[in-house]
Amino acid sequence: MKKNLITVIILALVVVNLVLTAVLTITIVPEVSKANELITKVCSAIDLDLQAGDTAGALSINVNDMVDYSLGDALTINLKDNGDGKDHFAVLTISLSLDSTNADFATYGSGDLSTYLSMIRSEVNTVVSKHTIDDMRNNEEAVKEEILENLQTLFKSNFIVRVNFSGTTYQ
Repeated sequence: MKKNLITVIILALVVVNLVLTAVLTITIVPEVSKANELITKVCSAIDLDLQAGDTAGALSINVNDMVDYSLGDALTINLKDNGDGKDHFAVLTISLSLDSTNADFATYGSGDLSTYLSMIRSEVNTVVSKHTIDDMRNNEEAVKEEILENLQTLFKSNFIVRVNFSGTTYQ
């Protein structure tokens, strides 16, 4: 008799558990769907791009619409001390890829940034000098991305789509 009573109680508890699980599922699934829809709308509204900035900018522009602008002679920049007691520097030959279809391209001299050359070099110097020789060797793309972001902030435009190191020497 006790075995039958325990079996009935267990069966009742299983049924109650099943009903409560169904109720939870019915109430939670619509809310999760609404949350997913909201997240999708927010992401599309701000156009989140999970690619790196230089790659994303370069991918969205046809190569024929890019203009290469060289910063001239190589820049020699002192690097941050990495703790080995030696002074390190980078010699960089830098060029910028500009989007000729961007409205700001004409505003800033149609690819001739010579009037802004000292400001651009200063930004490059500021960014590169914050990094150690190991950063420059191992994570050059991140440094390029940081330079790109600073230049886009400086000009308050995204007509500069890529930073290129055509020549690099680290000492």
